[in-house]
Amino acid sequence: MTDASRTIAGVILLTIVTIQFGGYFMTRIVRGQIPMTGFQKSFARAGHAHAGVLVILSLVGLLYVDQTTYSGFWLWVARLATPAAAILMSGGFFASSAGKDRTQPNQFIWVLWIGAAFLALGVLTLGIGLIAA
Repeated sequence: MTDASRTIAGVILLTIVTIQFGGYFMTRIVRGQIPMTGFQKSFARAGHAHAGVLVILSLVGLLYVDQTTYSGFWLWVARLATPAAAILMSGGFFASSAGKDRTQPNQFIWVLWIGAAFLALGVLTLGIGLIAA
């Protein structure tokens, strides 16, 4: 593993503490200590789940990225697009459901879709790079 990938992996691992806090927050929601609509609870669950899964996917991807023949721009896309998707997608779920008594997404739903685009870009870039190598 290159130094750059190792450093990024270290930073990604540090983000797990925020996901742990999200788990604690979810237990408060489930116990009814934080009032939310059904829609908001669903989006909170989705945001928390996407954060956890995409962080793990990001770490796995970093094990493979240095096996490609990429350099420069495409190497950095392969390294960073999936971790960026973890932030954007989970953030999109939380931001778009924020507000008292909300029952549908607000204008910040676009953050979720930008994150989905980053995820597609990241996994396609890495997959193609591995096949081509």
